Amino acid sequence: PLGFVESSCRSRIFWMKLNKLLLQGKFFQLEIYDPYSGPVLLDEKLASRCGYVLSEDVWGNPVFRASVLGCHVANEADELFSLTVNIKVSSFSSMRAAVTYTYPMYCSYASWASREIVCEENYMEVSVKTDVPAVSNDYTVAWMSALPETQNVAYQQWQLMFVSPSGRKRITVSDAVKLGYSFNNTLSRVYLRAPYHSNESDVSLVSGVNMNMITSTSMYRQRWLLLLIDTTVSCPVGGISFTDTMLTWTVPRVIPTLVVQESTFLSKSVVMGVDDQVIVNPEEMNYLMEHNETHIRITIPIGAEGGKLESSISGGVYGVIYCIDLFLEHTWMDAGWQTTKYTVIKSITTPFMPQIPTVINNTVPEERRFNVAFGHFLPDVSLVAITVGNVPFSLREAQHHSFKIYETPFSNGTKAFILEVSFDDPYVLKEYVNRNETKYTLLVNYTLSVGLEMTLYYHSAEMECVIADIEVPEAVGSCDEENLYLTLPTFGLHQYWDLYLGNKLLTRHVALSNGYLAASNSTHLILQIPLFSGGLIYEEVSFQKIKARFDVALRKVRTMETLQMFSISCSFNSSAFIICHPDGTIMVSAQMKTVPAIDMSKTKLRDSSCKPKEYNEAHAFFKFHVTTCGTSVRFEGDHIIYENEISYEKETLPGQSIPIITRDSDYRLTVLCYYQAKETLVLGAFSSDPATSRSFGSGIMSPRSNTAAYRRVREALNVVSRVSKDESFMEFYGPSTTILKQPMEPVFLEVELKDESPSVELYLENCWVAGSPDFNNTPRWNIIVDG
Repeated sequence: PLGFVESSCRSRIFWMKLNKLLLQGKFFQLEIYDPYSGPVLLDEKLASRCGYVLSEDVWGNPVFRASVLGCHVANEADELFSLTVNIKVSSFSSMRAAVTYTYPMYCSYASWASREIVCEENYMEVSVKTDVPAVSNDYTVAWMSALPETQNVAYQQWQLMFVSPSGRKRITVSDAVKLGYSFNNTLSRVYLRAPYHSNESDVSLVSGVNMNMITSTSMYRQRWLLLLIDTTVSCPVGGISFTDTMLTWTVPRVIPTLVVQESTFLSKSVVMGVDDQVIVNPEEMNYLMEHNETHIRITIPIGAEGGKLESSISGGVYGVIYCIDLFLEHTWMDAGWQTTKYTVIKSITTPFMPQIPTVINNTVPEERRFNVAFGHFLPDVSLVAITVGNVPFSLREAQHHSFKIYETPFSNGTKAFILEVSFDDPYVLKEYVNRNETKYTLLVNYTLSVGLEMTLYYHSAEMECVIADIEVPEAVGSCDEENLYLTLPTFGLHQYWDLYLGNKLLTRHVALSNGYLAASNSTHLILQIPLFSGGLIYEEVSFQKIKARFDVALRKVRTMETLQMFSISCSFNSSAFIICHPDGTIMVSAQMKTVPAIDMSKTKLRDSSCKPKEYNEAHAFFKFHVTTCGTSVRFEGDHIIYENEISYEKETLPGQSIPIITRDSDYRLTVLCYYQAKETLVLGAFSSDPATSRSFGSGIMSPRSNTAAYRRVREALNVVSRVSKDESFMEFYGPSTTILKQPMEPVFLEVELKDESPSVELYLENCWVAGSPDFNNTPRWNIIVDG
């Protein structure tokens, strides 16, 4: 097929390349055509012995190289060379039904040096001229006496003598072939081809580079002519070093085993090449070739032109490998050999270099879309799937779901994969944070196909973006003659925030139990709080005026952190009321409704010393504590009821024991305050001002007959107290447990009277926290004062 084969003759080497694109999905074999015996299948053993190399270039194209002195090469006068190769291609690994393409190659090479050495990937080859003058009989005896081994050289038969660390070894050519060597002569040359690391070879260090060396002498005797040829060969097997950015190939400039008289050494030329092409100006490709008295050094940037970077996976880690095919030709002269041409062909592959991909978050918050770049990758990497959250998507499914995925190239030949996902996508995690911000989190797992092997590689990433896109609601308050109103936007309520009354979640049940009325539409919630309902705070109370405040806290749903307090404060004119404060303070505005009228200044409580704080013709205002003024207490179910009575003190004439008939009206008003028996009181740790305390309980005023108050005698009682962990009073702290509380945090305290006498009741007058059990210890933090 057109373009299937490319060939060239570089120096003294046949060079053939096959197009991998025309071999996709197929199998191939090479046969070397022997003019005498026909085709011979190429295998590794044959290749190293006969001067053949079958490998791939850095792009994956099969490459075949052959020495012009190879086993099956037709040689015309050591100047014209030809080799025929059969290329067999089949769709089956068994090579059945193969198609055979016969490809002849030709090479012209006449400029032979006295000695030529080729260091190939799988063999070493040395060839030398046999143009040696005849030696007279007079000198033959001297030669034989000097070299005893030559006395045993058979007539008209080439033999080889190897010198190695284990000693000298003389073998015939036929025996050398059995050891993997190839020795032959042409019209004017003798050559020896040897595998690396044979038993007869040795490795030595030359100028810091390991060299594989075979020291040999080829011997031939015909009548009185003894031909001795030095066929020593030495090739580098090391000299490659790497950094993160460079690879360096070092070859010794002078090889002692090849240069006997180093003082006569003269370097004539040094040429480098890539593949089969000579690089005339290496600096134009960012290559650096330098040589001094000891070394020839080639330095190439990793990723440079002429080589190939390819992706790879090692141990689940992504990385790259750089490959380049180089050759070096060094020509020198010395007194022993006149001209030596030294050629080294080297295929260099760097070690695996990890390249951990980076995920760059290019998100612009105002666009409300994640924009994530994932790279950098070589062209041999492709994105095959992604997982967002825990949901896998093929690329087609991802595009259908409105994810946007595309590639972006870079000037250095790499690329990145761009992923765009809307903040509002259902697979994006959303979390309300701070005061008015949302944290959007994108969890993505990339699945990549890497390299020619299409190895799957996985990489996970997490991106976050916090933006202020939530509007904290602002409430509006208003009042009429009998109610307070709170109007609040409903957006985000119960999703981000809850409304709390004290420490209670403001639910429909709590609202109904406190007498509130709630109404809502699609945008707002309206809360109506009647005067005297639970939860009101009374800032100012007089016998005709009440200033009441209602506080609602806006708290986060999860953390209960208070973000905002909504307060409504209004003043009301009220002629009659009773307010029962949680600290036991009772405030009553009594209205005069008798006929004839009475003097309201002369009204009193059960304890006649308890007079009105304020009064006028129509009202009297009392303020007293449940422990004073003759107030009685009783229990009914789960309520504690405190009771007192307002009455009018009729006037009598002084000094007369018999009452006088009077026209003054009889005035009696019963005052009742109901308290929940297990109600939790929230009081400031450093304040017990009843004006700032939340009102609870309810008050009732009803006319009734006068009932005498009774007082109790104080005595020592068996009282046990303990602190509950929450308001359920089901689980309590131990007696020696340290309890940490914030200043405004509730303390759930239970005090139990162990006295079984029915005439004994428990009342807490003072409660405080101190650093020790000593009653007089300071500092002390009051919980209840004048209870």
